[in-house]
Amino acid sequence: MEIIAENGTLFLVLAGLFCLALTFGIGANDVANAMGSSVGSGALKLRSAIVLAALFEFGGAFLAGGRVTRTLRDEIIDPKALADRPEVLACGMLAVLLAGGLWLLLASGKGWPVSTTHTIVGAIIGFGLADDGTRSVEWSMAGGIAASWVLSPLIGCLLAGLLMSSVRRLILNTEKPFDNARRYGPVYLFLAGFVITALTLFRGIERLGFVLGVGPSIACSAVIGLGLACIGSALIGRVQVPADADRDFVFASVERVFVPMLLFTACAMAFAHGSNDVANGVGPLAVVAGLVRTGGVAGLSGTPPNWILALGGAGIVLGIVTLGRRVIMTVGTRITALTPTRGFCASLAAAATVAFASRVGLPVSTTHVVVGAVVGVGIARGVGAMDLRVLGGILAAWIATLPVAAALAALLFLTLRGIFA
Repeated sequence: MEIIAENGTLFLVLAGLFCLALTFGIGANDVANAMGSSVGSGALKLRSAIVLAALFEFGGAFLAGGRVTRTLRDEIIDPKALADRPEVLACGMLAVLLAGGLWLLLASGKGWPVSTTHTIVGAIIGFGLADDGTRSVEWSMAGGIAASWVLSPLIGCLLAGLLMSSVRRLILNTEKPFDNARRYGPVYLFLAGFVITALTLFRGIERLGFVLGVGPSIACSAVIGLGLACIGSALIGRVQVPADADRDFVFASVERVFVPMLLFTACAMAFAHGSNDVANGVGPLAVVAGLVRTGGVAGLSGTPPNWILALGGAGIVLGIVTLGRRVIMTVGTRITALTPTRGFCASLAAAATVAFASRVGLPVSTTHVVVGAVVGVGIARGVGAMDLRVLGGILAAWIATLPVAAALAALLFLTLRGIFA
């Protein structure tokens, strides 16, 4: 208790700086989850994508990012188990923040799309191992994460492949592709509106006091999906293609139909990501702030203060603006060539997978799902349409995330504990 009382301000300042570094890495790396397909398909210029991502990510983080991550609270290490050693918990949270930030900065600089959630979990495991050995870690959670290395991209890949196959069968490979795009476009818009709304509602907007059960969430999602389909149908109906237009012009018109659909999905995904993954960055800071505020009493509140959410949102925006382009280009252009139809299928498949996983509690990574979905639309064109060397590098970064983050956190924790405790 005395150490917390004597060094409370220093702990809080360091936690704020390390949180800023971590959320900076989250913004730099995870912006590709929402905007990679839009940039790769040409639906958005890189600068426009960065601006939109910054706006919607910050909005999601500040308006709906009120939940402290459950992984930190009760699935990896319980802070209450360290109630009699608050200085150890504070040092551990500082180590988690800095270790996660360092790994994400390295990965973003290299253009590797890695899971920020897995980074934080790995760092927490490293802290636990360094403090009390294997007894303090819930290894079943670590096993679930390892399984998600396969599960996440596989589900995204399969669903994206199915969506792309349906677009080709119903629209692209028909005698009248533009007429069929006008016919089936509202159906895909309904799916996009339904899935994105369900994703947001399943995650919950607790900070706004808007939390619904399963039935009302599905009903609300269906209503919004129908509304979006009606609006889309009216807008698509205004687009006209001359009867004597050549086939290239017709296909270009079909792709233009999917551009606004892709942009809607991308912006909604950015908001959902900001509302959810900001907890990865602000969770440890909330723990340290709580320790300082209470003089060393361990415990987590359900909703962090506004200044913590604002700091996390600001870090995400800074990461997007400065380093976000590197991972965006990896996901959007280096894995496989994308068009608006392919980008829409990948984005919608990723959103649907994450929404389903959120509802049933599957341990999936949004980053892994998005990469898997991009691979899925690439496979629909043939394996030769993908850069397997890029995929190999991404897979290696995925595997390295957990042990590297754990090792960094363990080293930093031992250093900080030696200084303060």
